[in-house]
Amino acid sequence: MDDLDRSILGLLSADARISVATLARRLKVARSTIQARLERLETSGIIAGYTVKLGEAARQGRIRATVLLTIEPRAQPAILTRLKAIPEIERVHTTSGRVDLLLQIAAPSTAVLDAVLDQIGEMSGVKSSESLIHLSTKMDRAV
Repeated sequence: MDDLDRSILGLLSADARISVATLARRLKVARSTIQARLERLETSGIIAGYTVKLGEAARQGRIRATVLLTIEPRAQPAILTRLKAIPEIERVHTTSGRVDLLLQIAAPSTAVLDAVLDQIGEMSGVKSSESLIHLSTKMDRAV
């Protein structure tokens, strides 16, 4: 990736609906250059897709939480399979710290969140869990 690729990604991150012509005009390069760069960024996996970033209004009414899981050695594949079956779990990250997995959860109510947390805690191979309820978002730079 060079400076042009980074500039394209920066503009697309701000507005995924920006046209190729507008990108070319703002970056002072030919449309064909932008099209070729976009194709290369897509085929190489740098651009995985174009999507909508939901605002706070769309997130209202959802209880969000982060769950820190410590699991038994060699239990990760089976636990991941079971976690993928729970629709409220949006993301699962492996970590290098004191916990093994970091889960991001969104539920429509505290009752549903409580049921999901119980379901996770009852999984064989889960040694411990810690739940952190999100109260508000002060900054979001996620792309």
